[in-house]
Amino acid sequence: MSFRDLREFIQALEMRGELVRVTAEVDPDQEITIIQHKVLAAGGPALLFENVKGSPYRIVSNLYGTKERVELVIGRPPAEIGEEMAGLAEELMPPTVSNVWKNRKKIFQCLKMRMKTVGSSPVLEEIHEPANLNELPVLKCWPLDGGHFFTLPLVHTADPETGGGNLGIYRMQRYDDSSTGMHWQIEKGGGFHFKKACAMGQPLPVSVVLGGPPALTLAAIAPLPEGMDERLLAALLLDRPLEVLNRKKTGHKVSAQAEFILEGCVKTGDDRREGPFGDHLGHYSHSAGFPVYRVDRVLARKDAIYPATVVGKPPQEDFYIGNALQEMCVPLLKMIKPGITDLWSYAETGFHPLAAMSVNERYGKEALKYALGVLGEGQLSLTKVLMVVDNDVNVRDFHAVSRALREHLDPVDGLHLLAPTAQDTLDFTGPAINFGSRLLLLANKGKNSPLRPAPPSPPQPADVHPGIRALRALGEGVLIFVVSKDWKREEVQDALKNHPVAKQYVLHVAVSDDVDIESDMMALWGWFTRFDPYMDIHPAEREVRGNKLILHPPLLIDATWKEGYRLPVKFDPQIEKRVNDNWYSYGISL
Repeated sequence: MSFRDLREFIQALEMRGELVRVTAEVDPDQEITIIQHKVLAAGGPALLFENVKGSPYRIVSNLYGTKERVELVIGRPPAEIGEEMAGLAEELMPPTVSNVWKNRKKIFQCLKMRMKTVGSSPVLEEIHEPANLNELPVLKCWPLDGGHFFTLPLVHTADPETGGGNLGIYRMQRYDDSSTGMHWQIEKGGGFHFKKACAMGQPLPVSVVLGGPPALTLAAIAPLPEGMDERLLAALLLDRPLEVLNRKKTGHKVSAQAEFILEGCVKTGDDRREGPFGDHLGHYSHSAGFPVYRVDRVLARKDAIYPATVVGKPPQEDFYIGNALQEMCVPLLKMIKPGITDLWSYAETGFHPLAAMSVNERYGKEALKYALGVLGEGQLSLTKVLMVVDNDVNVRDFHAVSRALREHLDPVDGLHLLAPTAQDTLDFTGPAINFGSRLLLLANKGKNSPLRPAPPSPPQPADVHPGIRALRALGEGVLIFVVSKDWKREEVQDALKNHPVAKQYVLHVAVSDDVDIESDMMALWGWFTRFDPYMDIHPAEREVRGNKLILHPPLLIDATWKEGYRLPVKFDPQIEKRVNDNWYSYGISL
């Protein structure tokens, strides 16, 4: 099943009992955030808010809040699509008449990966010129957010030289009725187009689609190679050509099934401070200067529905979307790099902070070749920590990865620290925005890799050091622990590396007391969003051999919250109380 537009998806979810219409008045300022958090945490339904304070439009959210709903959009298990595409590419090499005939059904399906121009569309029913952005029910998600921002805008730009299209989701802070920010992070296609336009001395037209086929939203998030048009992936997921309008005012082909379309441009030198905002790393991001998007007009369907999502500590909707897209893309990566057996970026950490990769090594240190290749690929190049293991290790299970680290991490040639490097714009642990460091850990079997025995159960905190409040093993290779605010790192490190049991764990990870280490998800979140590899790794011993600095385990990783770090997101307690007090008025059963 494929959904032609947002309304078909809403109707299907309602028929399945997976959508609730909320008729009570709700405030887009934080109230919707808290409602969605409670619903998503319980695996609850999509939400259609029909009475939004300050706006004539409805809001739909939590559309992608379960694995099953994301798969419903895709129409089948996402890995099947990737495997089918990879298999087709392999079977057609070399292309022969017999190979083409044998795969004719698959080839015919690929021919649907195109756009179909139509002359009319419901989104043309209302044209607001000048723009009316203050009427749209744009969310403010967190108390310290810099304002209200669009959370699911499908931002379309075209390469000013080649005309090639790009579709991405970028944060857009609403400034007034006719302007927003355009938060083009590092490694984003729209940002590359803008840079070209600036060099050419011309404005860059920008079209923003709100709504449309759910497959278009997934495609906009997909980590496709630079230059590949996400609209074609949407057509593949739809299993039919994507219907588009040819807009002469922008020169863009945009989804004919949109609920809203914003049209305008960005210009060189037209910048404004944007943010801060709570983001998918679970903290408030940096406030910084970004281009201003000047909106000339807003197209809308009659009774248009505004799509929204919420970002924050995992899990959120991006958790399920991102994992599905990974499953789809991994078979293609394996086809291009056949030594890789699997790769998984951890949604628990916000994806970029941690990835694990398994490799089938045919010669010593071949894994290093693949690791360096991955760290040079598109958005994977923003991976902060990459752990590489053998092909028999399940990289989607951190406990299995942890065991491989314990068994095979060699401090002499298995630990590679890269600094300084470019870094994800949302990562706040480096010395400046867009800068940081990377850590590569190779834990493959090899003639020099150690084979450490499994350690006993971890000790009690009080038996190690009074500065440790809680402690547990995160697999056989990692000891993670909560420290007091006045802890002394050197003292705690000495106590751990000299303890007969604790010293048998390869990594010792210190986190702050707001991290629930009993939850694997929160333990990984607290660890990988709050440390810079260059600054925060402290080995038991440093050794210099020739030109190489060797860091001997156990390695203490200081992943505590530090002065200068961005604050973690928290609900406004008064609004949270109001939501709890009014819960039954929403009509949502959990």
